[in-house]
Amino acid sequence: MSNKLMPDTQAPALSLPLVGGGTWSLADQTPKNFTMVIFYRGLHCPVCKMYLTKLNGLIDMAAAAGVNVVAASMDPEDRATKTKADWGLDNVQIAYGVTAQDVHNWGLYLSTSIKEAENAQFAEPGLFWVRPDGRLYLIDISNMPWARPDVEFLLSKVQFAMDNSYPARGTTAA
Repeated sequence: MSNKLMPDTQAPALSLPLVGGGTWSLADQTPKNFTMVIFYRGLHCPVCKMYLTKLNGLIDMAAAAGVNVVAASMDPEDRATKTKADWGLDNVQIAYGVTAQDVHNWGLYLSTSIKEAENAQFAEPGLFWVRPDGRLYLIDISNMPWARPDVEFLLSKVQFAMDNSYPARGTTAA
């Protein structure tokens, strides 16, 4: 059974190990405006490489917008470490070890491997903005690797959202 998250409700808990050591926990985040949690498919995904490489170049823009950023996958530590090194993601925090329960809790799609290079199971893409008080503001999930929001465009809208007290939208389910 799927889990549909609703904007303006409490985000699911998430605590994951980081490449290079330490633990990233949503509960510990204290952004000025938002924490942006990006779920990516894993080391095997060339679209993820392009997406996260672009994100790596936008970290200063994110910081200026008051947005903390983490990218997370179901990859184990060795694959996540290789992702960070091989893709040159020196500015992006890379978390690993997302579980199938985390995938369910965050309402993501779960796929099964069709190629040897893929993990047996992996989460499809998702991007979330979480307010400092832990409530979901923006929810974007996909079942395909190439359907993702433009991070640069999103970051350009943070100040508008803050200046206009723009509410989370879609808070009523059909």
